[in-house]
Amino acid sequence: MSKWQEMYKQKLTSAEEIVKKIKSGDVCCCPSALGEPAAIVETLAERALREDLRGITHHMLLACRKWKYLSPELAGRITHVAWFTSGAARPAVQEGRADYMPNFYHEVPRYWREYREPDVFYAMVSPMDKHGYFSFGVAASEPRAQMSRAKKIFLEVNQYMPRIHGSAFVHISEVDALCEAHIPLPELPSEPLSEIDIIMGNSIAEMIPDGATIQLGIGGIPNAVGKALMSKKDLGIHSEMFTDSMVDLIEAGVVTNKKKNINTGKSVASFAFGSRRMYDYLDDNPGVEFHPVDYVNEPTIIGLNDNFISINACLEVDLLGQVCSESIGPKNFSGTGGQVDFVRGANRSKGGKAFIAMYSTAKNNTISKIKPMLTEGAVVTTSKNDVDYIVTEYGIAKLKGKTASERAKALIAIAHPNFREELTFAARKMNLVI
Repeated sequence: MSKWQEMYKQKLTSAEEIVKKIKSGDVCCCPSALGEPAAIVETLAERALREDLRGITHHMLLACRKWKYLSPELAGRITHVAWFTSGAARPAVQEGRADYMPNFYHEVPRYWREYREPDVFYAMVSPMDKHGYFSFGVAASEPRAQMSRAKKIFLEVNQYMPRIHGSAFVHISEVDALCEAHIPLPELPSEPLSEIDIIMGNSIAEMIPDGATIQLGIGGIPNAVGKALMSKKDLGIHSEMFTDSMVDLIEAGVVTNKKKNINTGKSVASFAFGSRRMYDYLDDNPGVEFHPVDYVNEPTIIGLNDNFISINACLEVDLLGQVCSESIGPKNFSGTGGQVDFVRGANRSKGGKAFIAMYSTAKNNTISKIKPMLTEGAVVTTSKNDVDYIVTEYGIAKLKGKTASERAKALIAIAHPNFREELTFAARKMNLVI
């Protein structure tokens, strides 16, 4: 038995024993998305109910399961702090049982190094290698920064977590205790693409040159873009999220990464959420590297690749080009995420383009998502000064370098036909159309 295996054996315990080390009032945190340790957080919720623990805060970005700690009965015992509000966490946030942390995704590691001091860091990791290292797997965004000031460090080892190349590892010597819980990772269902998704995907893909480096978000439109890129050559990947469509592009030979100016030959991301096939593809794959978001999402880093293409979605846009992607009126819906990071990065790239796409209407064509002004209380995610292209099923509006009047006209032209007349009337009333 090696020195590291002996250390592993000494620190190995159960989720129940780890949770006993967490007390009322503790500030706890874990990595984004699938880095959340399932057995530990569920055991903590059970203990909080059983022993009436109070005032524990649990910080994480993009909760991917409907955890017990999100239920009303845990209110006041465990308070979730969402750094990006997922569908699972949304009811708790909107009902005031959970809090959220405004942030640009690329700054999240800095927040942990400079502004927050957690009592407890816990994470799901891949099995230890012969050198004593665990991989944070599909959750590389911020764990090293979270660990940097944590008083206690706990790991949950899961054989289903892939070991991913890059810079997100933790050594057994850094760990206070660990447990094992071999639970399959949640999978993200692949929804069928709508006709509108396909229309927008094709129109965006037409504007992406061979040799471009791409960032794709989550949802129907980015997935449609991925499918529409199959005829391209020598694309590269530099994206906060790694998706199933990227596996398809790599295996088809569309993605080679050989035209990238940085991380040449490598697909780069920070986290992943998708199918078991994708997790298996990522495992010990030297062609893929996961790095923290203060590298992957840093706009100056993004801009080093020529022809960088960013593709994201939004909820509504006003006639000046202000984009809301994270709230419905004043109600928090999601978060800023990496949208602004990648819009700004694409704007710094030679030949770069930043697309923000949305359906032109909501609620069965009764509400236009292009509005004279954003809904009262809506949060501006991407500013009018950052926005580049807005896409609907009716076309693409180039806003960068356009006057206010030119922007309004371009946006009205891609609005649903049923709303163009009233948008034009509103624009004239606001002196936006001369």
